[in-house]
Amino acid sequence: MTTALLASEIAKQINESLPGAISEVTDTAIVIKGEFLPDVAAFLKNTAGLDFDYLTTITAVDYYQYFEVVYLFVSMEHNHSLTLKARCSRENPSLPSLVSLWRSADHQEREIYDLMGITFEGHPNMKRIVLWPEFQGHPLRKDYL
Repeated sequence: MTTALLASEIAKQINESLPGAISEVTDTAIVIKGEFLPDVAAFLKNTAGLDFDYLTTITAVDYYQYFEVVYLFVSMEHNHSLTLKARCSRENPSLPSLVSLWRSADHQEREIYDLMGITFEGHPNMKRIVLWPEFQGHPLRKDYL
């Protein structure tokens, strides 16, 4: 079991390196602005002492007004974890891809695209992975009929 790092402590480090990237900090997670996602992710991966070398999970939540993509990072070296969130609008549900930093993002981003309709800019193979190509809509959205 990993130790969850205090989001507020990591948020301070992110703010020092990438001012303006964070939009909210909760007890358990850091919410960042979508355009900062690759920079914040690279910071978490490459900063000594953080060393988040493993992206275990990516999932998405539909809040009617916006979508939120949730990332769970783990450092195998330090045995700690962190939850990062990024929001995108329903009108343009898109975030940058993290495949170039973690290969484990590949199938998870495609699944989110397929079932929620959120695209990941820069993904090398952004196409459906669960449903057939002709399927209409994204069945995990709250407005799916």
